[in-house]
Amino acid sequence: MKPLSQEWLAELNLSPLWRQRHAAAAPTSEVAPASFPATEIAQLDWPQLKQTVATCTACALHAQRTQAVFGVGDEQADWLFVGEAPGAEEDQQGEPFVGQAGKLLDNMLASIELKRGEKVYIANVVKCRPPGNRNPEAAEALACAPYLDRQIELIKPKLIVALGKVAAVRLLGKDASIASLRGKVLDYRGTPLIITYHPAYLLRSLTDKACAWEDLCFARQTFRDLMNQASATI
Repeated sequence: MKPLSQEWLAELNLSPLWRQRHAAAAPTSEVAPASFPATEIAQLDWPQLKQTVATCTACALHAQRTQAVFGVGDEQADWLFVGEAPGAEEDQQGEPFVGQAGKLLDNMLASIELKRGEKVYIANVVKCRPPGNRNPEAAEALACAPYLDRQIELIKPKLIVALGKVAAVRLLGKDASIASLRGKVLDYRGTPLIITYHPAYLLRSLTDKACAWEDLCFARQTFRDLMNQASATI
């Protein structure tokens, strides 16, 4: 295993970004309607899906967005990273994880020899910014559920990394603490799933940055094991 990179160590010492976080949305097995039925969304190709998300009015978040933040990266990525929702800068730029949290995520990727856009796709649980950068509510996450599900179906990632509790709850369909989910290979519809902390949380939590590094190393080793298993079956 390679030593922790200097860039990553520098990022661990970034000044905290204080922002109030709320409890994750409660899990539910129901799926709220999107702009049109989830069964139709499940048939869309990439251009159709992007257009549908851009014009979605399925929940109240659309009323105050600058633009929907669809996702970014390699559409045939091996790795999928899922966050919670766009913030103010994401809403303006139309890309997930920009600003300080995005810089930290990019350095997290670099620490395990990954790069945004190269075999990596980044998305969020919801596509529109919640007011005040709060966590998505249950109804909002459910309204966007068919979109994220279809993105995953189109990408067919080999490994998903959920960034934070909101993403973990959404993908697992149940509530649990990050501490109880870390260090395990979980499952999203047959795709291996690993849970770690959200970069925005790490910017203000000194104690959990080392834990996030452990999670990244675990994810990298899990991916290598998956590739080795795949090679052995050829």
